[in-house]
Amino acid sequence: MHPVNLALRFALEVGALAALAAWGWSLTDGWWRWVTAAGIVLAAAFVWGAFAVPGDPSRGGQGLVQVPGVPRLAIELLVFAAGAYALRAVGRPGLAVGFGVLVLAHYAWAYERVAWLLKQ
Repeated sequence: MHPVNLALRFALEVGALAALAAWGWSLTDGWWRWVTAAGIVLAAAFVWGAFAVPGDPSRGGQGLVQVPGVPRLAIELLVFAAGAYALRAVGRPGLAVGFGVLVLAHYAWAYERVAWLLKQ
């Protein structure tokens, strides 16, 4: 993958986690806000990092659970969709749309990786 697209992907990953944190924060009051926000972020980050396709050039193929390409692609899309949903849920629909457009642009730019994942 092109280094600029890798940087975009990293920014999207961080953005999704930040959006999920904001959503978790908005769900509760008091000190539970910290627990909810951190719990949602840790769960999403764990799922993102735990499942990997062997030989994935964008990730090094390292993960706790080796999976085929389609489940990995589904996990990625689920985390990004959750980030967009979270932005909408906290009252930022414009950011949600912009985030979604950037995700689509990333996958369009990484079409070779998407095709590779679909073949695995």
